[in-house]
Amino acid sequence: MIQLWHCNNARSFRALWALEELGLDYELKMLPFPPRVLQRAFLAENPLGTVPLLVDGETRMTESCAIPVYLAMRHGGGRFTVAPGHPEYGAYLNWLHHADATLTFPQTLVLRYGRLEPEERRQPQVVEDYMTWFLARLRLAEACLSDGRDHLLEDGFTMADIAVAFAVQFARSLGLGEALPPACSAWFDRLTLRPGYVRAMEAQRAAGAATGIAPAV
Repeated sequence: MIQLWHCNNARSFRALWALEELGLDYELKMLPFPPRVLQRAFLAENPLGTVPLLVDGETRMTESCAIPVYLAMRHGGGRFTVAPGHPEYGAYLNWLHHADATLTFPQTLVLRYGRLEPEERRQPQVVEDYMTWFLARLRLAEACLSDGRDHLLEDGFTMADIAVAFAVQFARSLGLGEALPPACSAWFDRLTLRPGYVRAMEAQRAAGAATGIAPAV
């Protein structure tokens, strides 16, 4: 069975959401955040000490935007993906990489230097600068979604929506909800009504309650 190591509200939620969208069976393994500090035995599974870690037989993956694509192609018959011959294939790939490299990266600095570091090591200027960076980089998605479309691609919901939507979810958990642009906020609200998203949130909640592990943010 597929195994997913996950922390509440962490980047591994992308993988959890994808599993639920595809209706796949999996085992959810909850960890405290950050696991490399609070559950060092996890380093034996993933030397990086990060989540997600997805194990599927001999396949082990740690990149949160790659896992949904792998799951769809390997176990989902290509659902919610775009083939190379599709006219939006380039845009699809761009959103997948943009989601983590451009959007989630500055948020991790906001989280670390605004909340996770001891009080004496926190850096308010770093937090302010990277909050501004994130919101500026969100302009690409805002421009795309402002033309009335329901998803990032004209063809409909794809794993790119999961990848980018997590960045909006993360932003809200960091207290940036009121600063988010309107089209992105409305798009994310629509996505939260999807049964796959609802099931993923419930799976996370139930597993967290069963293990006593609180949300990461």
